[in-house]
Amino acid sequence: MQFIVTSAWSNWGSTLRSRTRTSTAWASGAIVAVGAGVTGIVLAASSPPGQAAPASSRHAATAARHQAARRAPLRLISVSPANGTRGFDGTDTITVTFNEPLPAAAAMPRLSPAIAGTWQRAGDTAVFTPRTGFQAGTRVTVTVPGTDGTARSGYKSSFTTAAYSVLRLQQLLAQLGYLPMSWHADPGAAVPAGSAAAQLAAAYQPPPGTFTWQQGYPRQLYSFWKPGSGNLLDTGAITGFEGDHGMATDGVAGPAVWAALLRAAQTGARNTQGYSYAVASQGSPETLTIWHNGHYAFRSLANTGISVAPTPVGTFPVYLKMPYQVMQGTNPDGSHYADPVQWVSYFVGGSAVHYIARAAYGYPQSLGCVELPYTAAEQAYPILPYGTLVTVTP
Repeated sequence: MQFIVTSAWSNWGSTLRSRTRTSTAWASGAIVAVGAGVTGIVLAASSPPGQAAPASSRHAATAARHQAARRAPLRLISVSPANGTRGFDGTDTITVTFNEPLPAAAAMPRLSPAIAGTWQRAGDTAVFTPRTGFQAGTRVTVTVPGTDGTARSGYKSSFTTAAYSVLRLQQLLAQLGYLPMSWHADPGAAVPAGSAAAQLAAAYQPPPGTFTWQQGYPRQLYSFWKPGSGNLLDTGAITGFEGDHGMATDGVAGPAVWAALLRAAQTGARNTQGYSYAVASQGSPETLTIWHNGHYAFRSLANTGISVAPTPVGTFPVYLKMPYQVMQGTNPDGSHYADPVQWVSYFVGGSAVHYIARAAYGYPQSLGCVELPYTAAEQAYPILPYGTLVTVTP
């Protein structure tokens, strides 16, 4: 008696590929139908060449073949988010759908990069729920193992998580004291401070709430603000946060800044230096004025740049501070200078607010800086923290 062994299987993907292998062996016995995981195997008894099989054997073999045909091989239907998706909320679930429930012994899909979370079977789907979630801009690959349990014979799908919300960036900076305003969530919309998962979810989908300005600043400062869009106030606040946390002070909310912001939101690590805004006026006489925590706090005569080395006009954040420095450069006549200066707060390029000895103050004398008398510079230094916006008027 001859046994014909037929094995059908599917590769995991959007199309089904089937193959048939046939081997022969001589034996005697009854007809057997075997189901193994996603592979249907049918052993059908037949007679040796030239010998007809009994009618009962033929009927049983036909029934076994029909039963195997009705058991469709397990195959992948879809992965959500779909392959190539961009802008996915990194805290959402990932769903892999099959044509039938996934057998208990079958390997679960895998994620790269791997993060904490759980896979669960739910009907014809396998659903991944992250404990916290993926960071912004992460390329995630979902690998669904093939029938042999390996990625090589399986299916891969990739998507990219969204950028964090600019509005949420502003909410966090305001909550932590880096903007001249406060922010409060609407009733029932507050984000639990100690929950990393809640903070990350809010970074993608900010809760509703209200910004409230601190009073006492000049109107010019209000003109820089654009809720929900990047603006000069954001740049200064980010720079201030970076300076307080030992980061490069470039005013850009990159991955490291966001990670530190989310940690600060969890722990309540607020800005302890307050908020400042400064205006260097090139009117006559020239002055520097500083508002701190909503109050007029400082005013002094100042020197800005001469015509061949003017102080840049515009608004810029303080990005570097040093109590003492030997400032070096080239004079307009080509000679070199090396001047000891104190209470130095750089706000753009090589331009800084600082002390240098002069016979008088209040008119252009510097090579692009804002110079102050010693006592005034010493007073100004602590209320010009990292991120302070300095406006130089024409």
